[in-house]
Amino acid sequence: MWELSATVRQSIAGTRPTHFHRAMTVTRREIVAVLTRYLGAHPGRAADAVMLAQALDREQDLASRETLPLHVTTSAVAIDGSGRVLMIRHSAQDRWLLPGGHVEPSDDSLCDAALRELEAGTGVPWREVVVPAEAVPVDIEVHEIPADPARGVPSHQHADFRFAFRTLHARITPQAGSLAWRDPAGLLTDRLVRGIAAILSSTPPRVAQGESTNES
Repeated sequence: MWELSATVRQSIAGTRPTHFHRAMTVTRREIVAVLTRYLGAHPGRAADAVMLAQALDREQDLASRETLPLHVTTSAVAIDGSGRVLMIRHSAQDRWLLPGGHVEPSDDSLCDAALRELEAGTGVPWREVVVPAEAVPVDIEVHEIPADPARGVPSHQHADFRFAFRTLHARITPQAGSLAWRDPAGLLTDRLVRGIAAILSSTPPRVAQGESTNES
């Protein structure tokens, strides 16, 4: 079974990273802790996290977008009562994507970064979703990002931490068809679709007194 190296375990115990590209609130220690919880919940996915674990061993500030060749991003998987997922139409790629992006210095945690991206991309505030007591990603995917010569950005990898949230009464205003609740089948990976199904089969979200559960 794959295990975190001694270097990473020392980070959990309190060893500070040796250098930073930017002053980020989300620390390497938190990334390690979230990854550890994720692999505890999904031990069969350890092989998929090898590149991320190797980057953590290099004691880099993976929360910073300036860290290459790999850094962490977050995405929000907002799920309504019928199992649809809130997605954004990306015109340049001609595909539907989850709201997400880079971690910012103001983000207090990886989960907070995902909630910020959800509101920035869709207008749905954190008050209208159920945030798990212990935020464990429903999925972590490492994928390639092509080079952007115009911006001087070389090809690199994103380790995307995907957090799932049940919606209460979130309403959206579609912007020229760029935002919609979509059936995840065929748009997301099979593994993520299975994770969404597991969440839907668990205890339904608790709605505060006086709140409506209508969604559109």
